[in-house]
Amino acid sequence: MAQLLCRDVVLGYEGRAVVQHLNFEVNEGDYLCIVGENGSGKSTLIKALLGLKSPMSGEIRTGDGLEADSIGYLPQQTVVQKDFPASVQEIVLSGCLGRFGWRPFYGKKEKNMADRQMERLGITHLSKRCYRELSGGQQQRVLLARALCATRTMLLLDEPVAGLDPVAVQEMYELLEELNREEKITVLMVSHDIRAAVTYADHILHISEQPLFFGTKEDYVKSEVGRSYLSVTGGDVCV
Repeated sequence: MAQLLCRDVVLGYEGRAVVQHLNFEVNEGDYLCIVGENGSGKSTLIKALLGLKSPMSGEIRTGDGLEADSIGYLPQQTVVQKDFPASVQEIVLSGCLGRFGWRPFYGKKEKNMADRQMERLGITHLSKRCYRELSGGQQQRVLLARALCATRTMLLLDEPVAGLDPVAVQEMYELLEELNREEKITVLMVSHDIRAAVTYADHILHISEQPLFFGTKEDYVKSEVGRSYLSVTGGDVCV
């Protein structure tokens, strides 16, 4: 069974549909990029996948041991979040809350988990630093470590490279590729970077008021919508 399944889903708010007839599925180890114009429903879809918003109609199902509250989520950062006055270790540890339950303190198991994820992402040396003192790329690594504390199976990322310098962007994409290819963590990434999407992902979901495409990246670059969208960025794309 698929880890995530959407069948004829209609999403919207205040009684107005923003995307209709949404059909796609995500299997273990997939790397899916969700693309579309501003206002196409990407943020609304994220909320629905996380169980924070119910579809107006249709069905979103999880399977293969996945629950909505076990998806590791890396959101877009606000200015306030970037200035959050907590240590790196405290933020990474907070990702354990959903997995280990709400407790008045963290135990050895949670601390070991946080230590492993910080080491995995090369930020152990930053553990005592204040989060707001870090660079944008370092902050994203901290949030990714936090998300990995919440899941062994699926990461959902909302524009994870927004505002990062080119070196940090490349590092983030390489980290996600490693987690997906080597550790078989399923990746769902919302992105405006269509060229990166067809470089790293294996499936593309292009949404608008009506879904425009769902399938492999190879089929996407051959499709009418894929060719049209990619032409805006110019140049050839290797897949």
